[in-house]
Amino acid sequence: MWIYQGEPLIEEEISKRFGFVYCITNLQNGKKYIGKKLFTKAKTKTVAGKKKKTRVESDWKDYFGSNKTLNEEVETLGPEHFKREILRLCDSRGECNYWEAKYQFDFGVLFDKMWYNDHIWVRVHRSHLKKEKSKKC
Repeated sequence: MWIYQGEPLIEEEISKRFGFVYCITNLQNGKKYIGKKLFTKAKTKTVAGKKKKTRVESDWKDYFGSNKTLNEEVETLGPEHFKREILRLCDSRGECNYWEAKYQFDFGVLFDKMWYNDHIWVRVHRSHLKKEKSKKC
């Protein structure tokens, strides 16, 4: 189960969203992971001999991140020993990319062994963040 703003996520809240940034916490040792997940994934379908791209629901409901160590611990301990929280719902892939990296940098995930995160990969363009406003120096 995903938690959003302290409550179980209601699927109606995501109907027009593209994805989310999340934090997974191991309830036994307190170790955490920050990542992002899209609600849909691309799928190619052949229709009348032509390839057509569509989007279908991703595995977001059962997802526990891409980190190998985290997934091994989920397999060993069981998913009930992990808390999955949505930090931010996003309207685009670029927004997901930006907020995932921002949270990772803000929390210093690469400097503390209490995070599963091993790296920060981000590619964001100004046009991806049309709705966001920057803070001025």
